[in-house]
Amino acid sequence: MSDWHSWAAIAVFAGAYALIISEKVHRVAAALGGAGLMLAIGATDDGAAFHSDETGIDWNVIFLLMGMMMIVGVLRRTGLFEYLAIWSVKKARARPFRVMAMLIVMTALASALLDNVTTVLLVAPVTLLVCDRLRLSPVPFLIAEVLASNIGGTATLVGDPRNIIIASRAGLTFNDFLVHLAPLCVVLVGVLVLLCRVMFAKHFVYDEKRAAELMDLREREAITEPRLLAQGLGVLALVVAGFVLHPVLHYEPSVVALLGAGLLIAISKVETGEILGEVEWPTLAFFAGLFVMVGALIETGVIGSLAGSLADAIGGDALGGSMMLLGGSAVLSGIIDNIPYVATMAPITSELVGDMGGDPDHVMWWALALGADLGGNATAVGASANVVVLGIAERNRHPISFWEFTKYGLVVTMATVALCALYLWLRYFALAG
Repeated sequence: MSDWHSWAAIAVFAGAYALIISEKVHRVAAALGGAGLMLAIGATDDGAAFHSDETGIDWNVIFLLMGMMMIVGVLRRTGLFEYLAIWSVKKARARPFRVMAMLIVMTALASALLDNVTTVLLVAPVTLLVCDRLRLSPVPFLIAEVLASNIGGTATLVGDPRNIIIASRAGLTFNDFLVHLAPLCVVLVGVLVLLCRVMFAKHFVYDEKRAAELMDLREREAITEPRLLAQGLGVLALVVAGFVLHPVLHYEPSVVALLGAGLLIAISKVETGEILGEVEWPTLAFFAGLFVMVGALIETGVIGSLAGSLADAIGGDALGGSMMLLGGSAVLSGIIDNIPYVATMAPITSELVGDMGGDPDHVMWWALALGADLGGNATAVGASANVVVLGIAERNRHPISFWEFTKYGLVVTMATVALCALYLWLRYFALAG
């Protein structure tokens, strides 16, 4: 690719990103328009955009989302989410902040076992119903949950696709992530709860009369189709088992989700057209456009140049390098999709680790994982879970603007990344001797 293609790709990406931020054009139109321009100017081609795992549409993500949206669509018909909403409100004694704290912890724990996109697809409907019961705006609760999902997903190998890429390149195990990242993530979840108490304080309005009415509800009465519920939960359990057993079965999560969706529709005999209507098609289209645009930046060498410059600046300084990698990854992951960034940066990090001794659990790997995973919280398009939640909120008539999400996401990202820097310094340098 020529320099002209590189600069043109940067201009198209920056223009599309500016439109997404300004919200003068719907984000789906901006992403698809940007993708079309990338193809038109030759920054990428149809082969790279539609058939390459590294520089094109990540069909695994698209079909994972589609399959899980269909399963969630079936479960929604059973009354399960109403049941969980009433149960959680009663456990929290209808106190809004307690409800948020409970949902944050539940989301973080689930994201450590599932991928964070699947988690928010399951938790968001419950949240909408909880807030409807409490007569509260769901926007702060949804934002808090997506931030929790990205933090919780950082804790384990299976919690975030970026961790799988890093583990594959570095030779890290599930237990390595538990030992090195899980304790920190527990602390970060606690910090998130405290930050949410401050950031969303005005939204925690307690209605004593409303609370008394909710405490009298019987959650079991919310279940309208017990047979369908049993079928749905059975299939969901199989799907979750398929996700967890990925290292053994070697089935991609997208395959597992689609098999689960197909099985559930077949055994339940629900109307296929109705379930397809539950799919967030605008969200999938947005992802497709974003993947093509980021892929064009990879094709033209823009992302490779950024990663190479970061590697050159790091040199052989482990302490300075880990801090730079942590901060640089957090910044870049808030702007571009962080899966292709990690895929590009992983081999470069491998070379850096080799020059510094070659330990498989070297601090540089944890700096990359923490920066890329937590940096996704910075903006509304920084991580897949963010985009999914924005789509769900918009569909349910509670739109979350780019800036509304980002003003909270930036605060949480800066606080958590700063704590990560302290953690890396303490654990791998100050106390290592």
